[in-house]
Amino acid sequence: MPQKSHWDHIYSTKPADAVSWFQEHARQSLSLIRDTGVSLSAPIIDVGGGTSRLVDGLLAEGYAKLTVLDLSATALAAAQARLGAAGHPVRWLEADITSAILPANAYALWHDRAVFHFLTSADDRQAYVAAVLRAVKPGGHVIVATFAEDGPSQCSGLPVVRYSADQLHAAFGTSFTLVRHEKEEHRTPSGTLQQFVYCHFQTPSS
Repeated sequence: MPQKSHWDHIYSTKPADAVSWFQEHARQSLSLIRDTGVSLSAPIIDVGGGTSRLVDGLLAEGYAKLTVLDLSATALAAAQARLGAAGHPVRWLEADITSAILPANAYALWHDRAVFHFLTSADDRQAYVAAVLRAVKPGGHVIVATFAEDGPSQCSGLPVVRYSADQLHAAFGTSFTLVRHEKEEHRTPSGTLQQFVYCHFQTPSS
């Protein structure tokens, strides 16, 4: 897993709307979350949420039990400052997802846009999947977006692993059900186009 110091440096030296993964509105993630049918009171965790505007959109739609996890305290502080009082209901969690101890069966939905593709070692990927299996309720929803097979090979100076939907499913394992997958062409603030794949999985029912 890339070091905390790397991400704190990124977020302390670049405006939140200048990083390559910035989205003014997290439309695709919001749509996928809505389509799962989870209730507004369902506990949701956004892994690697950082300064993402997804939490803004979820709060605006009435989702009430939100956790945003990120390795960078700098990113979380920026998101809290942006939201102000509106962000008070959110649980902000500074942690490395490959070593975080999350409560068992705590979340109905797990969302991650652009963390998993940074896990270039098999051990880190296995630790991540183990965290999902522990923290998400049986039969719960997991939405993960990574660079697609035709996406960039690096991001923020770090190597990434690119995936097709089938490859991402294989990385999680056959105990996960692949419900649907979608592609996204993301335009960075500098105008570069990046190809993403989004997968919606369900965890084993027991």
